Amino acid sequence: MSALPSLPPAGRRHTFPKPPGSADSLILAGLAGQARLCILTETAFQAARLAEEIAWFAPGLSVSLFPDWETLPYDPLSPHPDLVSERLAALWLSSQARTRVLVAPAATSLQRLPPPAFLAAHAFLFKQGDKLDIEAFRSRLSDAGYSHVSQVLSPGEFAVRGGLIDLFPMGSAMPYRLDLFDDEIESIRSFDPDSQRTLYKVNDIRLLPAREFPLDEAGITRFRQSFRDAFEGDPSKSQLYKDVSHKLAPAGIEYYLPLFFDDTATLFDYLPGDTAVVLHGDIEAAVAGFWADTRNRHRLLAGDKDRPLLAPEALFLPTDQFFGRLKAYARLDLAGAGDTGYGAPPAVDTDRRAEQPYARLQAHLAASPGATLLVAESLGRRETIANALAEHGLRPQLMEGWPDALPAGAFAMTTGPLGAGFVDHERGVGVFTETELYARSPTARAVRAGKPSQVEGLLRDLSELKINDPVVHVQHGIGRYLGLTGMDLGEGTEEFLTLEFAGGDKLYVPVAHLHLIARYMGGDPDTAPCTGWAAASGRRPSAGPWRRPATPRPNCSTCTPSGPPAKAPRSPSTARAWTPSRPASSSTKRPTSRPRSMPWWPTCAPASPWTAWSAATSASARPRSPCAPPTWRWRTASRWRCSAPPPCWPSSTWRPSPTASPICR
Repeated sequence: MSALPSLPPAGRRHTFPKPPGSADSLILAGLAGQARLCILTETAFQAARLAEEIAWFAPGLSVSLFPDWETLPYDPLSPHPDLVSERLAALWLSSQARTRVLVAPAATSLQRLPPPAFLAAHAFLFKQGDKLDIEAFRSRLSDAGYSHVSQVLSPGEFAVRGGLIDLFPMGSAMPYRLDLFDDEIESIRSFDPDSQRTLYKVNDIRLLPAREFPLDEAGITRFRQSFRDAFEGDPSKSQLYKDVSHKLAPAGIEYYLPLFFDDTATLFDYLPGDTAVVLHGDIEAAVAGFWADTRNRHRLLAGDKDRPLLAPEALFLPTDQFFGRLKAYARLDLAGAGDTGYGAPPAVDTDRRAEQPYARLQAHLAASPGATLLVAESLGRRETIANALAEHGLRPQLMEGWPDALPAGAFAMTTGPLGAGFVDHERGVGVFTETELYARSPTARAVRAGKPSQVEGLLRDLSELKINDPVVHVQHGIGRYLGLTGMDLGEGTEEFLTLEFAGGDKLYVPVAHLHLIARYMGGDPDTAPCTGWAAASGRRPSAGPWRRPATPRPNCSTCTPSGPPAKAPRSPSTARAWTPSRPASSSTKRPTSRPRSMPWWPTCAPASPWTAWSAATSASARPRSPCAPPTWRWRTASRWRCSAPPPCWPSSTWRPSPTASPICR
């Protein structure tokens, strides 16, 4: 690790350039070993990223994220219970000096919060062997804002069934089940809210309030009095006033939080005295932008008499007071550019159209004397990329977590939540992520605990595929990848993935629709069975007079026949069953080579086959039009009684019958 910036004494301020990529998280993880940190970020996304990455670089640190409500100021919406649970847990851990790093967006740190005494008064601990009065416990949970339900599924809920009490505490990752023997807690076990099965025993549970404001008798009385003092008129005409009087929490009640307390607090009131504050990014611009938006929304929504609004200064900390509170702490600003000992990673992105898609990565490995670390998003992604690299002669060493040291010239691969790579010049290590390898924007990887990702099989880049690899289309089943095909649809040449299914049927999928294709993970790729169109799409052969001709025809809007379609039978009785007609108007200009008795049909130019047009529009099979013969499908933009057939195959002579009925049957 390069040299860390020095933390100033309390009341002083130092500035350090912001390093590229995710090196800022590595620096902050090193600083957290010297002092307790409160990191204020420019955006909520940066706060979530730093919290994940710091915990990955230093697994032994206790890192807490104080998230935003994820609602606009004065919105008549309440935050999700999971967010409230995470906020209360972060405040409690910080007030008890049990977290080493607290990360919060700058705009979130402006919010007025309940005083620390509120959490201390409404948080209580009980353990195995304690005496518990069920009725008194039920009343205490209700006063703390917990909801009595029949089945516990989310934080802030509890259920009482005889001698069993199911409880999902705020700030907890899972619910707990209390087994009572008379009035004594015999055991406490966690359980899965989906299956309701117990998991393991615990010794004690700490309960936090379910909301950031009280809904007990004292809290409601204080709210009613403060509401009458803050707003003019008859309060009984306000639905919000009446709901709170009946112990209900209407949506958006969080923006009336100061009415529940005599005095409110801020995030700084929950920080221990030895905390150093780090400002990440342009905090002044972020605070100024937040205040401008808040004042605009207040002017826009202030005219609603049924829902009067508090002044922005009553809900949020003004800019001058915010920076005034920062003066009491040691302050480090990470902003601007400069020499930090870290650099941006070189270009190693893949070229999927080249014979060697990883040529740039191979050139970097050959030229760099230091170590190279490739970070994948998950174990499944690590195995996929490792297999793709092995096919081109690159075999990284697989490992877990952030390595303490790597020998010179080593090529390793690990898993982690890094958003962007960097180069540590002092250690001689180049860190690369999928963002650099596949030249795509970083994705949000914040996943709720207990909800694993289900996209392990999805492809991220064409470099993961090779010719004849089995793939699975989400609608059409298993086929084999034949490579890329270029088609000119009138706006320049575009690339399509060519997939071959059973019977020689082919599907052209635009590269932009790569998310519709997944890797085949059902066994040996060499023996993967290809799916036929009928089996994949669940279609039955039509019972009409038509039969599949000897020359294959396309069976869906993106299936290319092996040759031009055969001529349709010219029998009026069969053609009338499916061929629509559009009456000719006097204003319609017809080519001289077409008989005047023939209905007008759109045809295609030789350079634009109907298969390419249809593949570009949908790349998936569409329901059959009632006007189409059994083996022809096309995309219908609306449910017309008669729709024009698809453009003709360039070399085909198929044309509709002049005696066709204009009514679809």
